[in-house]
Amino acid sequence: MRFSEYMNEWLYGKDGYYSRFKSIGKDGDFFTAVSTSAFFGASIANHIFSLISQGRVEKDVALVEIGAHQGYLMGDMIRWLYTKEASLLDSMKFIIVERQEAVIKAQKEYFHKNFGNAVKIEYVKSLDELNLDSAVFVSNEIFDAFACELYKDGKIAIVNNHQIDWIDAPIKYIEFATKHRLRTGEIAIGYEEFAKRVSKAAKKFEFISFDYGEKYVRNDFSIRVYSKHNTYPLFDEELNLKEHFKKSDITYDVNFAHVIEAFESVGAKLVDYETQARALIRFGIIDILGEYHKVATQAQYLTQADKVKTLIAPTIMGDRFKLIHFRK
Repeated sequence: MRFSEYMNEWLYGKDGYYSRFKSIGKDGDFFTAVSTSAFFGASIANHIFSLISQGRVEKDVALVEIGAHQGYLMGDMIRWLYTKEASLLDSMKFIIVERQEAVIKAQKEYFHKNFGNAVKIEYVKSLDELNLDSAVFVSNEIFDAFACELYKDGKIAIVNNHQIDWIDAPIKYIEFATKHRLRTGEIAIGYEEFAKRVSKAAKKFEFISFDYGEKYVRNDFSIRVYSKHNTYPLFDEELNLKEHFKKSDITYDVNFAHVIEAFESVGAKLVDYETQARALIRFGIIDILGEYHKVATQAQYLTQADKVKTLIAPTIMGDRFKLIHFRK
């Protein structure tokens, strides 16, 4: 099978890595910005509130998170929106796009424990179920979870019995590689279809997403396996794919030029592309931390300040992760 089919089965097939609820953070295979600090979601919500205050977004907008995992990001955004203007919890819609039943169950338990019946959250299994007038779509680390082909000098990877081999690439991949000046690396599958579905889900929208990668190709393979906070390059001779198949996470760096191309093809406009550090500071994370300092103990403040540092420090998450924001 092609590598994209193998990766899709690894992540989303029967008993695949994402088919069951997975811990993120200290007890999981990796950390995300969401698991690092609640100030990440608060900062995004602060920016959304700014868009509402500026009149760019209506007060009855639907806040839609795609791939919410534990539900922490949606919860953190709701808390901050309530802090800024409590009435928004009544005027806004809150929607999560999630297809895995085990994940939905865990999210519902989390929301009930934290909000009781104060907040209504709707669930859909696909963007195709939505027909909204206005939406703010938010996601964190979804583009790196799309299956991809591995491309190298006019060939693509296939997998037989967990062993990688190479065959001549179809012309469409050669054309993509030529357009993007790609000699070696990953070609994501599905960005174009995803952008179409987002565009059809709402008449007008803001799409805000964070992920790791660059707006150019590296001409090297970034694909890797994460297991218990250890990283294994896919082509590491010591990596046994069969042992990790469906049990560990597999991911790669996002080619944001490809993402931009996909969204612009459906008429969306690129509003911002910048490092996570610049985005979160612009969204007000330092001011939010300052507000927290007024009500927290010094020890609590220092703990949260250290977590915020992880989010914005150039050598940790600050530069490696990027914000991409589209509007239509």
